[in-house]
Amino acid sequence: MEFYTKYILPKLINRVCSYKDITMIRRELVPRAKGLTLEIGMGSGLNLPFYDPSRIDLVLGLEPMAKLRQMAEKKALKLPFDVDFIGLSGEDIPLADNSVDTVLITYTLCSIPDAPKALKEMQRVLKPRGELIFCEHGKSPDEHIFKWQNRLNPPWTKISGGCHLNRHISGLIQASGFKIVALDAGYNSPLKLLSYNYKGIAVPG
Repeated sequence: MEFYTKYILPKLINRVCSYKDITMIRRELVPRAKGLTLEIGMGSGLNLPFYDPSRIDLVLGLEPMAKLRQMAEKKALKLPFDVDFIGLSGEDIPLADNSVDTVLITYTLCSIPDAPKALKEMQRVLKPRGELIFCEHGKSPDEHIFKWQNRLNPPWTKISGGCHLNRHISGLIQASGFKIVALDAGYNSPLKLLSYNYKGIAVPG
């Protein structure tokens, strides 16, 4: 299992998260980031090409998985803005209160072990007028799909690096004290178990 987690899983995550539909969403949302931006779960750096260099001062990439972080570091070398990497999880953000302009999180909240704690940390470091930009898959509003998400969630988390199928993303964000000011939710592929997507903007409450 250690070999799978260290060498195979990072490549699978990179491949799945590179799908066309997901890339289109990244292209739509990421350019909104500005100033000092904290990206939670940078992964292999798939968001990096879509930042607008004219709006960015610095990107801080939080990514606990070493192999994915190495992949992102290679991409960052070619960018016209600076990227610093932090090898920690979202529950422990080593930044001062009210210190970042933007927090960006894409397809990561599903796999953070303590998502409420991580969201509290994001709110802590975000400036009062800052934005949380998010795009995540999670709980389907369709009862029969949600039942299957619950049934399959235990084995799925074991093979997917802790990804959960059934987290209510907008509910988690609001419960942590954020106010959602824009939200678009719906399926973005025929594979409904995995593709109920929540994307939007939230601000500190």
